Formats: sequence, structure tokens, C-alpha cells
Amino acid sequence: MTTREVIGFVPAVLASLLCLWGGVREARLQVRLRRYGVHTEGVVVDQKLGAADDYLTPVIEFTDRQGRPVRFTPVATGSRMGMDLGTHAPVVYLPEQPENARVSTRKHRRAHVGMFAGSVIFLGGAVWMWLTR
Repeated sequence: MTTREVIGFVPAVLASLLCLWGGVREARLQVRLRRYGVHTEGVVVDQKLGAADDYLTPVIEFTDRQGRPVRFTPVATGSRMGMDLGTHAPVVYLPEQPENARVSTRKHRRAHVGMFAGSVIFLGGAVWMWLTR
């Protein structure tokens, strides 16, 4: 394998593993939230523009079981997530980790699927580079 092939192959494999790790981690959290999560309602109280984003990322606030306000930004963000300022959103969180809350809608629960798809794409690219050398 030439240096040029390695320069393409190694990052593709690393990106694949990173996407796979992120997808598995999020999927495991979703299982725990389904089993042990506390459901409540949150409100979009702020929106911030990230450095590389061309859309606003919502900041959602809810009150946990102890009556403390908790703010978080959803993992799945995008222009079509329907999270305008003042929007009420269903929230689920683990009692021991309210700061790791997730929005409990179908669109947001499926965020890890994109990570798995990214993993397959990057791994497919690496295999293609390996086979066509």
C-alpha cells in the first residue's frame, strides 16, 4: 500500500470507527432512557448560532424531580427539527444525569441512525480504496 493510499485509508477507517462508537453510545443511552427515564416537558428558552452552523441550535430548559432548572441543547439539531423559541418539547432524562437529557420525539430519538450510516459509508470507502489499489 502506497503512502497516498494509506493517507486515504487510515482516516476513512478512523472516521468509521468514530461514527460507530458515537452511534453505539447514543443507542445505549436511548435504551436506558426508555427503561429508566423520567418524562417531562421542556421549553425552548434560547437559540444559539454555532461557529460552523448555518442554523440556530435550541437551548431547552426543564425542571427535574428536585425542582432544579436544567438547560441542555439537543444532540440532533438542524433546520427542520421544529424547535423555534417558545416551543414546548417532550423531554426524557435519567434522574442521576439530568444534564444528559434528550428531546423525546421520533426525529430526535433516531439521531444515532445517522451515525451508523456514516460508519457504513466511511468503512465502505475504506474497503473500496483497499480493493481498488
